[in-house]
Amino acid sequence: MKMKTKVLLVDDDASVMVALTGVLESEGYDVRHADDGHEALLAFGVLPDIGIVLLDLNMPVRDGWKTLDQFRAINPSLPVIIITARPDQQSLAAAAGAAALMEKPLDIPLLLETMRKLLAEQPETRLVQIAGSEPHPLHLEAPGAAPKSSRVNAP
Repeated sequence: MKMKTKVLLVDDDASVMVALTGVLESEGYDVRHADDGHEALLAFGVLPDIGIVLLDLNMPVRDGWKTLDQFRAINPSLPVIIITARPDQQSLAAAAGAAALMEKPLDIPLLLETMRKLLAEQPETRLVQIAGSEPHPLHLEAPGAAPKSSRVNAP
């Protein structure tokens, strides 16, 4: 039997948690929750088999940027998708080593496709891309929409 991919959803907005959890579970993911960066790091410590992280930026206790730095230090190849209502965060996300960034309101089909692509990557490929020696931008956008998500580790 195939194990479900564990997704760590980190957001302090209960409505986002409920909506995204429902969507992700319907797609076969095993969703774990954290309300802030501190809880996310604790969860990651006891659940080392997390496959991907969806991380909000604006949270109490420990914000998304500090949390992303910690995730990068613990597991540099872990794909982290920043989900945020803050506009114009692509360059900061790229510098911080996020795998992708999506602005709220989220385009759910685009989010799911981005997750599938990131989970299909080999960890070694991700590490090479983070190091910048092989830029491989992943630009994803909904048909007819302005780009809301992009691979942020491109130059």
